[in-house]
Amino acid sequence: MTLTPVMEDHLKQIYRLSRTTGCVRVSEVAEALSVHLSTVSKMALKLRESGYVIYEKYGQIAPTYAGLRMGKQLLGKHGTLVRLLRHAGVPEELALREAERLEHHISWESASRLEALLGMMEESASLEPLRKAENDHREKLNRAKP
Repeated sequence: MTLTPVMEDHLKQIYRLSRTTGCVRVSEVAEALSVHLSTVSKMALKLRESGYVIYEKYGQIAPTYAGLRMGKQLLGKHGTLVRLLRHAGVPEELALREAERLEHHISWESASRLEALLGMMEESASLEPLRKAENDHREKLNRAKP
């Protein structure tokens, strides 16, 4: 079963919340997503059918191995988009909201390529002070020449 955007949001939140304890209550997911308890219960059942969570009605939700992997990938895609928007100068709150919408419409391949691009941009930015120091040193040497 293909994950819908709503299922992705729920799985991503279940993954986020369960990282410390291994499982999460329906009420915690509902609060985090600002939805009704019944909505989370229905999504948990769908995610269970898809093999992403272990869930019994009125119980806690625990991601399966597949759920952990997919949750991590979903969170990574979201993080990539947030970082990209920040680099573009988008204010933090807007970047978070926009990434939430964009993540459902971008392929895994595109997200992977954006991640690689961001890595190159960030590496280049971290080397910039060294380049500036080298250029400053070179200029001093050139001025010192007779």
